[in-house]
Amino acid sequence: MKRLILLLCLLLPALPQHAQGINESELRKFFVAAQNIYGLYVDTVNAHKLVEDAIRGMLEHLDPHSNYSDAQETKKLNEPLQGSFDGIGVQFNMLEDTVLVIQPITKGPSERVGILAGDRIISCNDTTLAGVKMSRDEIMRHLRGPRGSIAHLGIRREGIKELLYFDVQRDKIPVNSVDAAFMITPKIGLIRFNNFAQTTHREILEALVNLKMQGMESLIIDLTQNGGGYLGAAAEIASEFLPEGDMIVYTEGRSAAPREFRSRGGHAFQEGRVAVLVDEYSASAAEILSGALQDQDRGIVVGRRTFGKGLVQWPIDLPDGSMIRLTVSRYYTPSGRCIQKPYEKGKQKEYHMDVINRYNNGELTNADSIHFPDSLKYKTLRKGRIVYGGGGVMPDIFVPLDTTRYTKTYRQLSAKSLIINHNLRYLDKNRKTLQQRYPDFETFRKNFEVPQSLIDGIYTEADKQKIERPKEEREATDERLRQTLKALIARDLWDMNEYFAIVYEDDPIVTMAVKKLSEPDLP
Repeated sequence: MKRLILLLCLLLPALPQHAQGINESELRKFFVAAQNIYGLYVDTVNAHKLVEDAIRGMLEHLDPHSNYSDAQETKKLNEPLQGSFDGIGVQFNMLEDTVLVIQPITKGPSERVGILAGDRIISCNDTTLAGVKMSRDEIMRHLRGPRGSIAHLGIRREGIKELLYFDVQRDKIPVNSVDAAFMITPKIGLIRFNNFAQTTHREILEALVNLKMQGMESLIIDLTQNGGGYLGAAAEIASEFLPEGDMIVYTEGRSAAPREFRSRGGHAFQEGRVAVLVDEYSASAAEILSGALQDQDRGIVVGRRTFGKGLVQWPIDLPDGSMIRLTVSRYYTPSGRCIQKPYEKGKQKEYHMDVINRYNNGELTNADSIHFPDSLKYKTLRKGRIVYGGGGVMPDIFVPLDTTRYTKTYRQLSAKSLIINHNLRYLDKNRKTLQQRYPDFETFRKNFEVPQSLIDGIYTEADKQKIERPKEEREATDERLRQTLKALIARDLWDMNEYFAIVYEDDPIVTMAVKKLSEPDLP
């Protein structure tokens, strides 16, 4: 023990400059406590867990976004932001304890060896995957692996009695940020993306080029449900819409040096009208982009007040692959608004209840329930329009949450996976017929109607599971089921563009954005 404390004392001068203020006695206290717990406690103590719990405990009493992740959690968190992983390259879902291939990734390793949509993966190498009630994470662990390694797959294919075997050489599989990019009207394009990753800027550029070739004059950027990602990605994307030198965001902190991010003046979309869609789950980098375009009067923001995550985390890699993400500064929009909503240190539960509190207070359904003091007033930089600080980005055009859109019955059917499971069964039986009858999406969109038998099958299973279906909800539930099922079938026959093209047909925020972009004057 004495040797440990002596060693710590010798190491103190080597601490980073920003850690020099740590009192030597405080470090001694921490390590003496840890060593005695490990050495003297009545039961066996896991030293690794003891250290992890101590780190988590320290971070819990700071802000809501400083956090610790172990090596496995860190890998899982970083994967979507890095833009790729190593695997076999299929989109799959579970149908009755069986891995059902929805689509092989275009030009991916599975497509190259001949695996088709509708195939069932029965085994991978020496492990049976079908009928064993394996979790999705476990299945992914078997299908993924180092690039160049071989996955020996046993495949069951409709119409073929014997099991088929394919050797798939795992390769780099892209993780796309862009969910959809299509023309929602003859002159208005729409891009929806789910995060801000290393590849997002490139994906957005490709989407913009493609949409302009189709005649796009105005653009909708859908950031609803977008939880953010890399600050750099947000700055790169904002630069495609803002003149060179325009402020995008700046950061300030106690020890971290202030930083400014200004537009480099990209050329992808400097002229056309822009509407940015946000909701209460748009956060972090999504708020940087929407706040910059709003403050610079480059576009209108439509929807509901964003989440309010304006704290900057600095990643600190630890030797075992784990990571601390430590808050070091705050984000500010070009007009000077702090994006971060108020919080009390250590009160994590209350912080994460904020969205529920907003709903209970009527903020999500009624703009009159939102009150801002005059001290939070700011002005946009070109037109001098009033915008508000206090956390998150308040839209220019408020669109209330439609509480009747999804009935209680529908939410229960969705939560129990009845909708997705019946969709998979229907598509599994009818894929070839549908492909022959609807050779392209527009034909499908115009002529396909969800069969009543599919709806009835969902309700039959709902009755077995004793899901209540009040009479007053049935018409609204039927309507939403038909739209969702049609969208899911379109997704599985084509891709996400087609899914969102159907989902957006009556989406209130999208409808409002299309309306405003079609008017002669924007706010």
